[in-house]
Amino acid sequence: MMLEFIAVHREDIIRRCRMKISMRLVPPPTEAELDHGVPLFLEQLVDALRLGPSSIAAIRGTALLHGHDFTVAQVVRDYGDVCQSITELAVELNAPIAAGDLRTLNRCLDDAIAGAIIEHGRKRVQSGCDGEAARGSERLGFLAHELRNLTNTAIVAFESLTTGNVGISGSTGTVLHRSLMGIRTLVGRSISEVPLTQRINSPERFFVWSFVDELTPEGAAAANAAGVTLTVLPIDDGLVIEADRLVLKAVVMNLLQNAFKFTRPGTMVTLRVAASAERVLIEVQDECGGLPRGNVEDLFRPFAPSHPDRTGIALGLSFSRWAVEANHGSIYARDVSGVGCVFTLDLPRLPLSTLSIA
Repeated sequence: MMLEFIAVHREDIIRRCRMKISMRLVPPPTEAELDHGVPLFLEQLVDALRLGPSSIAAIRGTALLHGHDFTVAQVVRDYGDVCQSITELAVELNAPIAAGDLRTLNRCLDDAIAGAIIEHGRKRVQSGCDGEAARGSERLGFLAHELRNLTNTAIVAFESLTTGNVGISGSTGTVLHRSLMGIRTLVGRSISEVPLTQRINSPERFFVWSFVDELTPEGAAAANAAGVTLTVLPIDDGLVIEADRLVLKAVVMNLLQNAFKFTRPGTMVTLRVAASAERVLIEVQDECGGLPRGNVEDLFRPFAPSHPDRTGIALGLSFSRWAVEANHGSIYARDVSGVGCVFTLDLPRLPLSTLSIA
């Protein structure tokens, strides 16, 4: 179990994290990061593994304090270094991480990063920072959020491959390859400073069925790791849309990840596509028990989590709204009382004749 693994190798994990932080040039390391940040987070991670989800609130509280003391970039990289150090050491020592422990680790990291970014955003608003600076924080959050999702999927696929029950040439290997390619693409975009939150640079026309078919193996792997079932309903093979395929995939995977995270164990998440003469609707429905009370629109506010048990989803949904609107569509949610909720991507439908099949 990861709990015992961290307890036995605690000093080695901290040493690795400190080494990673000390080698950073931008942002420069601080004594607080080296001496206090990593050990404290690691201690609370152990509590989360031992006590369960109820202790994750402590992680969030630490993230808020962390957000007060450090920049968002420092927070994101520090927590990423913790995750990387644990997984690297586990691979080196041939100590596979159980799926449940991996979910707890990533839940803690997601909440910690989200909490720090939320606090940073609130501070910027309170200090009267300009809109472009605030959008800069959101851009960093988007990059961290999508890298986290892609990395989680890659780790789950890798863990499946290490069992020896599946082959690298099968669908699991394909999931791992696509996740790594997605990570490379996001990193390339950040290096070239493509303004993800301002415009879409790579629109293309494609069949909806092929788009869903491409992301289904990744979704199924994530669903299996979460202990739920992903059901993809049949799709009309004549539906065509135009969008930045990578960005739209990030949106749908974000909705699926949220659904897997909050739906009740042993239940089902459904991905379906409906269409009219002019619109295509991509819907993700879960069985979480229903949305929290309040204005559904609050779910899409970037720095205002709507419910204490759903901390962090506001960032992903805020970025999802931007991405869908940048692709000339819209996103909205509805409650299915006592059952769950449905998130819908509403996109323009193109005539079949507009798609070149040459």
